[in-house]
Amino acid sequence: MGCIESRKIRKQNLEESIRAAIFIQKWFRRHQARQEMRKRCNWQIFQNVEYACEQDQAELYKFFNDLIKHMPQAAEAGNKSNSQRCSGLEKSGTLYEESGDMARIELTVPITKSHIDLLIDVFRKKRGNRLHPKYVCLILREAAKSLKQMPNLWMVSTAVSQQVTICGDLHGKLDDLLVVLYKNGLPSASNPYVFNGDFVDRGKRGLEVFLLLLSLYLAFPNAVFLNRGNHEDSVMNARYGFIREVEGKYPRNHKYLLSLIDEVYRWLPLGSILNNRVLIVHGGFSDTTNLDLIKSIDRGKYVSILRPPLMDGEALDKAEWQQIFDVMWSDPQASQGCKPNQLRGAGVWFGPDTTESFLKRHRLSYVIRSHECKPNGHEFMHDNKVITIFSASNYYAIGSNKGAYMRLNNQLVPHFVQYISAASQTKELSFKQRMGIVECAALKELAVRMREHRDELEEEFQKYDPDDSGCITIAKWCFVMESVTKLGLPWRLLREKLAPGTDSQSVNYIRTLDLLDTDVIMKAEADGTSVMDALYANKASLETIFNIIDADHSGEITLDEFEKAIDLLVAHMPGVYSKNEMLEKCRMMDLNGDGKVDLNEFLEAFRLSDLHRKEQQEEYLRKRSTTKSIISQHPSDSVTKLADKISKNMVLIEQDIDPTDCEAKDVGQRS
Repeated sequence: MGCIESRKIRKQNLEESIRAAIFIQKWFRRHQARQEMRKRCNWQIFQNVEYACEQDQAELYKFFNDLIKHMPQAAEAGNKSNSQRCSGLEKSGTLYEESGDMARIELTVPITKSHIDLLIDVFRKKRGNRLHPKYVCLILREAAKSLKQMPNLWMVSTAVSQQVTICGDLHGKLDDLLVVLYKNGLPSASNPYVFNGDFVDRGKRGLEVFLLLLSLYLAFPNAVFLNRGNHEDSVMNARYGFIREVEGKYPRNHKYLLSLIDEVYRWLPLGSILNNRVLIVHGGFSDTTNLDLIKSIDRGKYVSILRPPLMDGEALDKAEWQQIFDVMWSDPQASQGCKPNQLRGAGVWFGPDTTESFLKRHRLSYVIRSHECKPNGHEFMHDNKVITIFSASNYYAIGSNKGAYMRLNNQLVPHFVQYISAASQTKELSFKQRMGIVECAALKELAVRMREHRDELEEEFQKYDPDDSGCITIAKWCFVMESVTKLGLPWRLLREKLAPGTDSQSVNYIRTLDLLDTDVIMKAEADGTSVMDALYANKASLETIFNIIDADHSGEITLDEFEKAIDLLVAHMPGVYSKNEMLEKCRMMDLNGDGKVDLNEFLEAFRLSDLHRKEQQEEYLRKRSTTKSIISQHPSDSVTKLADKISKNMVLIEQDIDPTDCEAKDVGQRS
């Protein structure tokens, strides 16, 4: 009898143990699924907001393209100022002494390995890391003169080296570049590198990255190949931080230095071909991309890719311009076909069939490209025939992604090395803390983007809240968020973050608006640069628009010329303003009342418009601070806590860069 009872107890315990194990397994799987969902949601926020900002910038290209397309007489007559063709190397600039510490090193031509060692030692330090402006000029001038002699597509070979290393976007992340050089070694005849564009913007050390790469090229000219990316463009730099970085580091000499940087941009080759079998370009290609045509393009015309290169007596070849745009801006897609890239607003999405046709037509094995941040630093697509490589780790936030570089042997078999720089900043954090940092960074980016539409959001919310209760249904809140921002995000998942503390049946949209009005979000918005700021900062773009509208090239725009341009805009680029409203705005540009608008009046009108816009923003914020919101005078505790959390997680301590402070691992190859 005792044995039977014992067996029953053991059986019962076993069943309970199995049920407990199953329960723990289910809980763990649900936990893992939730964490994966959070990671994917954060990643989608980062990527969609980034692409939406680039789409804004690409609108400038569309604007130029449509103006030229529908005003062909202006394009054919050319740009009277001919400013695009004036070489920065032909200008002699006076250099002024800069205040503050300068590195006590001297550079001479030719640049050698010993100079590279000195530059790395200087740049990796937090203080005293600026070169004297004369040495910055020296590097830029020598690089431009040398790059000018190079073909549009570098021809790279592993015949001597038996291998080559390829790096993707660095985006001003000097720590990542130093990690790559530390782990993989300096360039040499036996250790060549291809750097695949987007060296600057977004990161704080873009100038140091750019100067170090150019110095590596000068020191090892047969072992360093630099491809141009879509951010090697002054119009992009005005929006994404590189111009402000140069102005901040060299306030007395930035204009001259930026003109030399433009000169380097215009002569950077457009891509590389490895062993005649692998194409390496920054973005990708389209179904009309022709490498023979790309090889024959006069790339020196394209100081900016977003601004058309109109010349005296020379019509713009729009097909040629499109060729460059497609290799700089395009992305692969899983579905078949080739279609305009609506997410970025420029370039195309190309499918597996487009890749297969392109490779067959040019007798290539596969394509290596960059241009897209990937969680693991690299990605295979199109039956492994398109490889994306991205070398900036912690790109969106600390812990957001790994960087990677790839090595190809003489059989062109890829091998990847993944890494995370500044590992000491995260290795003592728990997974939950790391996830919190990434999540807060994503929310901040999203909220800054939403602030651009704040008034429209409030207006749309109130349409669904006739009783001024401050609450609407979840479905209506999601509809408004998507219809206004057009970001394509999972708004239901984001509801608890963007309207914290609301119940499960409705959304208190006031909390969403209050979050957008917190100090941390407004400061982040103020630190950014709008399209209007970028356009005015890059006056050459406004000059080009002026010269296109000035059809008779008299140096003045008449109201008749304005009216013709407006007719084309209304017909082909319908917007929010009527023809009469736009014509009235044109009349307002005539500051001296002579019936014509010269270039100075045209530029001054944009300056005054931008100034008025900023004054309106400041007045709006003053009113917001002195009036009650619909429900309460102060943001809710949940909104305040979220804002504090975002603010605390954004704080990073700058220190000297230590390339050994990284986590890295080889991830083998994929056939």
